[in-house]
Amino acid sequence: MAGMQANVEYWFRLLYECIYGACYGSTGLSGLAAWLAHLWLWIVAIGYILAVFGLFVIIYATVRLFELRERERKFYQTIILTQEAAGEIHERWKHIEKLAGGATASEWREAIIEADIMLDDVLGQQGYVGDGVGEKLKSVDPAHINSLQDAWDAHKVRNQIAHEGSAFNLSDTLARRTIARYANVFREFKAL
Repeated sequence: MAGMQANVEYWFRLLYECIYGACYGSTGLSGLAAWLAHLWLWIVAIGYILAVFGLFVIIYATVRLFELRERERKFYQTIILTQEAAGEIHERWKHIEKLAGGATASEWREAIIEADIMLDDVLGQQGYVGDGVGEKLKSVDPAHINSLQDAWDAHKVRNQIAHEGSAFNLSDTLARRTIARYANVFREFKAL
């Protein structure tokens, strides 16, 4: 093994020549630099393409997310009544209709007051907050409820009854119209 000496100078010379163009027909550092610049250009171009594609994916996902949230809002905003609750509401409404169909103004007043109490309960079940029907109706977005004006008109009659009592001249026509307004609101909330 003494005859086999490692010629370090030989190996360094081969490496030097390879770098400066004598290795396998390469053109040296300038050729390597040109190849790396060409490679970098491709990396940048592919990066831009992926960025644009990623942007479209993000926009599509965001639009779909907003659509999903809107469907969820509509789904969870709708209250599904159990059979017991639906039966209780219908029994309550039958009682109100019976009072409204009565012959005396006191029965009509009681029907309107009971319907307003029922409206307060229904608004609370729908998620509207406030100390009474008036405050709950103020928090309602008119775009979400078509019968909002009916609710206000009926509630105003109830307030007149509550403040004036038997001095309020309640006609049969006004009582029926007021109960019909409450019914419109309850139907829209699917409480009837």
